[in-house]
Amino acid sequence: MITSEEKVTAIKRATTNSKDTGGSSAQVAILSERIKQLTEHLKVNQHDFMARRGLLQLVGKRRRLLQYIARKDSNGYLDLIQKLGIRR
Repeated sequence: MITSEEKVTAIKRATTNSKDTGGSSAQVAILSERIKQLTEHLKVNQHDFMARRGLLQLVGKRRRLLQYIARKDSNGYLDLIQKLGIRR
């Protein structure tokens, strides 16, 4: 699980407004942190298929949110994926 401190730093890194904690860019940042943690977990526990399924669900959710951001604000999308280190 992601701790509240990690969540706050992810939100600060992704958003421009400090009060925007539930926006789509903040959600993408939180999902990215959870995806990183689950990826590390699966490197150690290769047969944890429920965690693998959860990881695939999180990746799909992040992908849909990124598509929404790309439709609404293409410059913001490019900025966000650069900040978070996500491939296009």
